[in-house]
Amino acid sequence: MAEAGQWRRPQPIATSFTEEFWAATKEKKLVLQFCPESQKFQHYPRPLSIYCGRRNIEWRQASGRGVVYAYTVTRRGPPEFHGREPYIVASVELDEGVRILSNIINCSVEDIRVLMPVQLCWEPIENGLHYPLFEPAKR
Repeated sequence: MAEAGQWRRPQPIATSFTEEFWAATKEKKLVLQFCPESQKFQHYPRPLSIYCGRRNIEWRQASGRGVVYAYTVTRRGPPEFHGREPYIVASVELDEGVRILSNIINCSVEDIRVLMPVQLCWEPIENGLHYPLFEPAKR
């Protein structure tokens, strides 16, 4: 695996639907869209509620805690990820009830498991942004 500083994560391209998500990462905050009518979170960002169809979506800070729902170990990634293999790509089910796709770090491929409790951590990227990652929850 590459040492810190030897590898750069590709810069995200914010859209009108994801601007607030990425802006919050500058302060290391994970925000999710919330439908006030249904009282439910949704992820990935969309222009309207998937529950009621209205455009009254709010952004709310998430806890950053969850469990591994599913994962895969990537041993040969695309050129942009060479030097990081093997790495874990996981669907994390957050306490808020939505799933987010990310990497699990600070965990060996032998130790990763479904339902493993995880917590949010951050990797700095360009322009003051941070990429949300997850690691095994501290006890």
